[in-house]
Amino acid sequence: MKGTGVSAGIGIGKMLLIEEHSLEYTPKQVDDAQAEKKRFKDAIDVFCKNTEAQAETMKKTVGEKEAEIMLGHISLVQDPFLLGEVDKLIDGGQCAEAAFESMCDMFIQIFSSADDDVTKQRAADVRDVKAGVLGLLLGINEIKLSEAPAGTVICVKELTPSMVAEINKENIVGIVTETGSTTSHSAILARVLEIPAVMSVPDIMKQAENGVQAIVDGIKGNVILSPGEAELAEYGEKREKYLKEKQELEKYRGKPTVSADGTGYELVCNIGKPDDAAKALEFDGEGVGLFRTEFLFMDKTSVPTEEEQFKEYKKAAMILKDKPLIIRTLDIGGDKDIPYLGLAKEENPFMGFRAIRYCLKNRGLFRTQLRAILRASAFGNISIMFPLITCVEEVREGKALVEELKAELRAEGIEFNEGIKVGIMTETAAAGIIADLLAKESDFFSIGTNDLTGYTMAADRGNSDVSYLYSALQPSVLRMIRAIITAARENNIPVGMCGEAAADPMMIPLLISFGLTEFSVSAPSVLKVRKCISCWTKEKADEIAEKVMALETAEDVKEYLSSVI
Repeated sequence: MKGTGVSAGIGIGKMLLIEEHSLEYTPKQVDDAQAEKKRFKDAIDVFCKNTEAQAETMKKTVGEKEAEIMLGHISLVQDPFLLGEVDKLIDGGQCAEAAFESMCDMFIQIFSSADDDVTKQRAADVRDVKAGVLGLLLGINEIKLSEAPAGTVICVKELTPSMVAEINKENIVGIVTETGSTTSHSAILARVLEIPAVMSVPDIMKQAENGVQAIVDGIKGNVILSPGEAELAEYGEKREKYLKEKQELEKYRGKPTVSADGTGYELVCNIGKPDDAAKALEFDGEGVGLFRTEFLFMDKTSVPTEEEQFKEYKKAAMILKDKPLIIRTLDIGGDKDIPYLGLAKEENPFMGFRAIRYCLKNRGLFRTQLRAILRASAFGNISIMFPLITCVEEVREGKALVEELKAELRAEGIEFNEGIKVGIMTETAAAGIIADLLAKESDFFSIGTNDLTGYTMAADRGNSDVSYLYSALQPSVLRMIRAIITAARENNIPVGMCGEAAADPMMIPLLISFGLTEFSVSAPSVLKVRKCISCWTKEKADEIAEKVMALETAEDVKEYLSSVI
């Protein structure tokens, strides 16, 4: 059965199906609103107490940062707006269950309708909270996984963080779910626990049975029920090979990132929130090449203030100390919507009013963010990066605003880094074509291969009908990448890559040959990429690149690279 591999590894064990408790109830009219509100408050208090205990457990078994996911559930259930609206509904005669459920369902609908996975994940968190509080109101016991026997493969419709908090890592060899994605909190926790996991397996709860042996391939996203002896032997070997390779990667921890002929490269991480900076260091990243600031805005019900943003940027800088921190300004629009910003619906949002275009037209919001970044630059090695640049004017206008705000801060006696670097994301075909002009205006480039591939190929990676076109190995995309890097090198500015291609073993020799100076990848990919870079000399990479750039189709490129890597 096919799903999405969200936590690498091979798990072999016996299925344990976790059936969700029924939370059905008959809504009733209440006469004593005060008594009902007290019943609701008592349930909230117990929920918070239980969740705090789960967070404490997770601090010991998973990690302090991961425990914050559970503390986030407490913040969610203590939201003044949510509690106030529930009280109003109870005053209107609704029972606590109905009032709380209706408010949760409203938030779930809002978050579920978002286009990006990060906001959708919040819907899963609300569902987890909703189930926990309703269970307490209805007197239903929570699902416990702490007593699962050794060699267990957990099978559940939706794995929630509260379930993960109960897991005994030593006894769970695999996780399979019907829902979830690589960005879900449960997937993140599975990766930290190093438990192989496959999510979004259709109808797995109907197909699987308790006690049935199963293989969970978290690398390729496969689940095999009742495997034969040959399959067990095959996957047993795969598991040993995976564990051995993982152990081999540890040799690269704490080592510099250098090619086989001694050329040094910067190997940094992509993050979405300040605490991820610590995760970058934990995985041996050398800094942060992309801080996606839109997630700070998504976690609010209104635009975060300058002070709120300053604290977040400063926190990341302090964690990294003198290591680089490239902060990308708000990249909103396209597949990322923030309801309170009131973005108009567009027929083609990916080519519409988004990213730098939105910021330059909404000066108040942009000024607030840039001031916060500038103030934080006094506490670390921070750079500013503008997204979705398509013309020189956008860079000049953004830089002019930075200079204007520098003057303001000087007049106010507020410290900042006078020499702060300002660079751009080169992620459009337009930017690639005029890369030589943009390089004269920028302190550095960062290539966003995800958007660059989509814009160059005019192909939406989410559209299955055209997804065959969406590949960084397309000759047109490779030529665009080479042109961008060449322009940067000729103008003596650093050039990095923060798209998924930066961690692709097939791309790495090409990037070395083209002259990339920085690789920005997900934290768990750091050691793998460092090892891969160490395998290539410039001479050998040039030889590979010369042959690749003479090929005419993406399939030819993939076939050739597969044969030599």
